[in-house]
Amino acid sequence: MMAVLNPRPEPTAPRDYQFPRWTRNSLSNGLQLVIAPVRRLPIVTLNMLIDAGAASEKRGEEGVANLTARALVEGTTRLSGFDLAERFERLGGSLDAGASWDFATLTTTVLSERLQDAFALFSEVLRSPGLPEREVLRLRTERLAGLLQLRAEPRGLADEMLAHFIYREASRYALPEDGSATSVARLGLAEVQAFYKARYKPGGMTLVVAGDVDADTVIALAEQTLGDWPPGAPDRTSADDQAARSTRAVHIVAKADAPQSEIRLGHVGLPRTHPDHFPVMLMNAVLGGLFSSRINLNLREVHGYTYGAFSVFEPRRQAGPFYVSTAVKSEVTGDAVREILLEIDRIRSEGIGSDELSLATSYLDGVFPIKYETTAAIAQALSALVVYGLADDYFDTYRGAVRGVTIADVLTAAANHLHPEALQLLVVGDPAVVGDPVERLAFGPLSVYDSEGTQLSG
Repeated sequence: MMAVLNPRPEPTAPRDYQFPRWTRNSLSNGLQLVIAPVRRLPIVTLNMLIDAGAASEKRGEEGVANLTARALVEGTTRLSGFDLAERFERLGGSLDAGASWDFATLTTTVLSERLQDAFALFSEVLRSPGLPEREVLRLRTERLAGLLQLRAEPRGLADEMLAHFIYREASRYALPEDGSATSVARLGLAEVQAFYKARYKPGGMTLVVAGDVDADTVIALAEQTLGDWPPGAPDRTSADDQAARSTRAVHIVAKADAPQSEIRLGHVGLPRTHPDHFPVMLMNAVLGGLFSSRINLNLREVHGYTYGAFSVFEPRRQAGPFYVSTAVKSEVTGDAVREILLEIDRIRSEGIGSDELSLATSYLDGVFPIKYETTAAIAQALSALVVYGLADDYFDTYRGAVRGVTIADVLTAAANHLHPEALQLLVVGDPAVVGDPVERLAFGPLSVYDSEGTQLSG
């Protein structure tokens, strides 16, 4: 006798989602506060945004932003790095710091009942960092060792080298976010101290607080620990986001021992606040932003060239890069590049189908609420809102903006913001294997470089 299966339940209508309510406040010295009470668990995340990102570095000091941020957690004028870490562990948390292109961050998540102690320690790190020379030099050595490792590994080498061919030489964006071997080797305690003095000022900071706390408590603690910090603001800076060239070119970075080719295709993209952000986001989701995207299905499922391929418009205050990334067997490098170019041309000329738009829209709409289930994730989201100057109702209107993108909008976004004529092709691999197939693409002038970026031919 065959079992009778119950019919599969039909999906219900999507439930409404509201991003946690939050408020803005400020101290008299210019330090800004963004506070989001979230009562789910007895924890609180503090995330200080500092206008001290890589884009604000002086020429020749690339890497000092991250070096300074990471040195913050190595102790204060009163506490050693070990003592500082132990104090935060007693509060049920840890302390992390780093720098991106646009901002540096200092962040911790602690038990809400220990928030007052956490505020005191947190402010001490910001206002009285020890910046011990021995630790600064250790962090510098770690970065240099990491760069050596990157040069030995094709994927990391490709990621680090792509920007060098997309942005013109004078642009900060042409060098790695954490600095090159040449620039980092020149950094020392004096450069870190000078950068801290110039950029770490309350007028260039925003403290984002999310968790089991009310706004009045946060304001009172901020006034108590940070309110008497002398006012001041760092100089406003912006990055040069001009392209290295407006026509195609091929750049092969020689790795004779590479078992496969790392492929990157890219050009200068868009600033995060561009008005076409949502159409471009949907367009890129269909092109290469999701596992079900055209580029991934073409290269992985149809041709079996790779385990995965994706594309991205990287968000920055100025125009970040657009690029396609994948790794393929060396002998199919030329064929894989040809298929990527076909997909870029196809989405610009033919548009997309309603099923593709529905799939991308449903994913981006549906995944939105589950991205913000922790205090750290909520603080990170509000930090992005601050860094990029997004509208206060951005998270409340996000899902509607995604659902509002049409097929015509995607076609227009592809036509306006994908520039196949300006693509730079980077291949990290064995020139003896990939050189001829890539040259037969007639993509553009071809040059070969070593792993240091020194041009060998072309």
